[in-house]
Amino acid sequence: MKGSRRETKIGRRLAWLGAAAMLALGALPGIVRAQEGYPNKPIRLVVGFPPGGGIDLAARVFGAKLQESMSVSVLVENRPGATGLIAAELAAKAAPDGYTLLVGAAGQMTINPVLFAKLPYDPLKDFVPIATLTVFPMLIAVNPSVPAKSLRELIALVKSQPGKFNYSHGGAAHQIAGEMLNQAAGMDMRNVPYKGGAPAVNAAIAGDVPVTVVDSPAAMTQIRAGRLRALAVTTAQRSPLIPDLPTIAESGFPDYQISIWSGLFAPAGTPSGIVARLFKEVVGAAKSPDVLEKLRSMGVDPGGMAPEQLGALMSSEIAKFRAIVKSANIKAQ
Repeated sequence: MKGSRRETKIGRRLAWLGAAAMLALGALPGIVRAQEGYPNKPIRLVVGFPPGGGIDLAARVFGAKLQESMSVSVLVENRPGATGLIAAELAAKAAPDGYTLLVGAAGQMTINPVLFAKLPYDPLKDFVPIATLTVFPMLIAVNPSVPAKSLRELIALVKSQPGKFNYSHGGAAHQIAGEMLNQAAGMDMRNVPYKGGAPAVNAAIAGDVPVTVVDSPAAMTQIRAGRLRALAVTTAQRSPLIPDLPTIAESGFPDYQISIWSGLFAPAGTPSGIVARLFKEVVGAAKSPDVLEKLRSMGVDPGGMAPEQLGALMSSEIAKFRAIVKSANIKAQ
C-alpha cells in the first residue's frame, strides 16, 4: 500500500515537472522572438541624479548614439533623490525586457551598499551588468601656495606637520579616496565635506583647505588656469585627459586604485541575448569619434568594460569599500 502511494506521488511529481517543462518550451519561441525583434519600442534610461550632472550627461551622450544605431527612441528619465536609491529601486523592479535600464553610478552600486544598513535594492542580485559607460578619474590637487610639487612631497609635508592638513571633498566616493590615501601613506589629513565637487574645489582655490580630492570634470578648468595644482590621479592607469599626471600607484602605492564610473544595468532576468546586444551597441558608441569628443570635453574617459568584468569590479569594490568605511567611520551624508 505504501509503495503504491509513493508511486502515485512520484507519478504526480513527474507529471507536474513534465507540464512545467512543456510550458517552458512553449514560452521559449516567444522569448527567442522577443530577443530577435529587440528593440521595437522606446528604451528608457533611468538616471538617479538631476539634469546637467556628469551621470546625466553621460546618459544623454550614449542615449543619443544608441538611438541612432538601434533606430528606436532612447529617452533619459531623471529620478533624482536619496543618493540614487529612488532610481535604482525603480529600475530594479522594472520588467526584465531591455526597455527600462539604469544608468548607475559607482556610488549607487558599490558605495551605497556599505554606507546604508538597508537598501531597497541589491546591486549584485537585482541587476545584470551590461557595460561601463564612463570613468571619472579623481585627482589629488593642492592650492598653488602649498610647496609640494608631487604626491610624495605632499605626503612628507603632511607627516612633518601632524594635524595641520585638511582636504575638501564633495561626496562619499571622494572621502573614501582620501581615506584610502591616508591609510596607504600613514597620514592624518582630516576630511572637510562640501555639498558637491564645485564647492570643494572653490574651498581649495580660496585657501580654506590646502588639499582637495575631486573628480576631474569639477577640477580641470581650474587646473588649466593654474588655480589648482594636480599631483596625482586615482585610477589604475593614467588618464588620456591628463597623460602627464602620474597615478597614485606610480607614486609608491601600487595597490591604490579608485575611480568614479557610470555603467548601464538591466533588471535581473533580462535575456542574455538582449544584454549582449546592448553591450555591443555601447562598445560601438564608446569608440565613435563624436562620442569620444563629447566625453573628453566633459573631462571623462570612455568605458566599455564587459558585463562579467563590471560584475567582478562591483563585488571587489564593495568588499574593499566596506573595510575603508568601517575603519574610517565614514557615514552617509
